[in-house]
Amino acid sequence: MQPSPTGPGPGAARRRPAFLGASWWKSRFAAQRAAVESLATRTEARFPVVTHLTTHMVTVNILDSATRLAAQCFLTAIPLLFVVGSFAPTAVQDQLISSLKAVFGLSGAAEEQLQHVYRSTEGNLRETTGVVGALIVLLSATAVSRAMQRLCKRAWGIPRSGVKIAPWRWLAWIAVWLTVLIVQAPVRNGFGAGLWLAVPVTALMQTLLWWWTQHLLLGGLLPWLPLLPGAVLTGAAVTALSIGSRYYMPIALNRSLAEYGPLGSVFTILSWLIVTCAAVAVGITAGAVLAKEPWPARRLGTP
Repeated sequence: MQPSPTGPGPGAARRRPAFLGASWWKSRFAAQRAAVESLATRTEARFPVVTHLTTHMVTVNILDSATRLAAQCFLTAIPLLFVVGSFAPTAVQDQLISSLKAVFGLSGAAEEQLQHVYRSTEGNLRETTGVVGALIVLLSATAVSRAMQRLCKRAWGIPRSGVKIAPWRWLAWIAVWLTVLIVQAPVRNGFGAGLWLAVPVTALMQTLLWWWTQHLLLGGLLPWLPLLPGAVLTGAAVTALSIGSRYYMPIALNRSLAEYGPLGSVFTILSWLIVTCAAVAVGITAGAVLAKEPWPARRLGTP
């Protein structure tokens, strides 16, 4: 018997499996693309709110809005906390420190750092800034209010130059925000009852806060009811993040302090602010989209 040839014969190319050819991959890619497009078309027809939400998220530019808002919080609102803490009575200062510890779940080195910042700068900051400096810091903090106002206008499709809103609303929002922050310690503790009461109370407080925020910063241009979906979504998202921060932030802050010193805590807090502001931006924008859908719009009276 003749031994079979070991090398490929002239018909090897014809016997190559079809799936190794370029035409096979091209046809498979075209089939997958057609399937995805068909699924997207069916989803848009069955759930048009998904398309509306996706389009509106791109229009509002969620990441850009969240980053701007977080930057304003870090640059203007956080310095305001130190000024308020230095000028406030001792009882209010102690309550503010306790609330910041509750919000971020501070312990160990991070808690010691917070105590050191407030206690060591109390007298020096009051003497350095004075009343005029404190007022300048307060007015600068309204940049957060203006950034939040722009976010609400984008979410609801209100032109930036269409309606003028009174500046006192920016100061009112800052004042209420500070008040809510100061009382966070007992709220996050469930008034001594624990997490089972803290979660619903926090969710209710956040929902009411963001409901009122939209109405205030939009100048009452919209009725109360259409603003409710965004308030509920934002309140739920912020509540979930506040629960998660109790477990994540202490570890992250202590690790960043140990590895990079005070500068590390700056990046950790800024990252947390960006995530929180992104949740707020998504919640308000999604609520605006849902309130404009036919079925909710008829029941909420959306203009």
